[in-house]
Amino acid sequence: MTAHTVIAGRTGLLSDRRRRTLAYIGLSLVVVLAVVVAGTLATDAAQTTSLTDRNLGPSWEHVFGTDRLGRDMLARVLSGLRLSLVVGTTAAVISALIAVALACAAAVGGRLVDRAVTWLVDLFLALPHLVLLILLAFAFGGGTQAVIIAVAVTHWPTLTRVLRGKAAEVVSSDYVAVARSLGKGRGWIARRHLVPHLAGHFLVGTVLLFPHAILHEAALSFLGLGVDPAEPSIGVLLAESMRYLTAGAWWLAVLPGLCLLVVVKLVDTIGENCRVLLDPRSHHL
Repeated sequence: MTAHTVIAGRTGLLSDRRRRTLAYIGLSLVVVLAVVVAGTLATDAAQTTSLTDRNLGPSWEHVFGTDRLGRDMLARVLSGLRLSLVVGTTAAVISALIAVALACAAAVGGRLVDRAVTWLVDLFLALPHLVLLILLAFAFGGGTQAVIIAVAVTHWPTLTRVLRGKAAEVVSSDYVAVARSLGKGRGWIARRHLVPHLAGHFLVGTVLLFPHAILHEAALSFLGLGVDPAEPSIGVLLAESMRYLTAGAWWLAVLPGLCLLVVVKLVDTIGENCRVLLDPRSHHL
């Protein structure tokens, strides 16, 4: 077997794996987008009450059963997942933007700024995560906006550490040294060299932050510090179900919880597969 044949075989294998990875990403994106569309269409049905159909178990008419007011649980779960996706996406994007800004500042701002960013990252990582989330959500008065701020402010440290390391590699490269010798300032280097190199890591980091954001949003809503209790978020649905579990209404907690885990796993799969595609050194390809 010649070297050319071996290289061709490996290239074909890599191509097949990339196609499968793209197929996984596409399928996961379709499912997540379908949940968003279905949740938007189910908004009115999620609030429609029917006192004659209270606490009904899963059936063909109500696949996920009904709650204490006769509202269809499938519609409420879809609407809650849509709300969780919106909140989680917003918080993850804001948190990733904070991480990119701090990483760029640490890379081009000099030793003092780098030390300040490192100290800030270590400080946030040392604090109890859930306690900090609860305190921030409480301080901002609860509600959807408070949840987004609390999650965004507490989820950037790990990504900042990763981006800071990558930014340090870029700044120490020869082409950045040439740019400096030509009189280019820190802002120009950050815009033209750092941001393009960090774009892929920013994308993957944002997607990987999302599962944490959506789970913490559900936790805060479960504790009563999240979105408006009138909104059918997954955390609110789980909190309401606690009163009826002893009466045998298992579907009020089990089905929303399973749907939340499935969506989180799908988004996590998207992030992992994106990381594999964007990392040329990955052993998975």
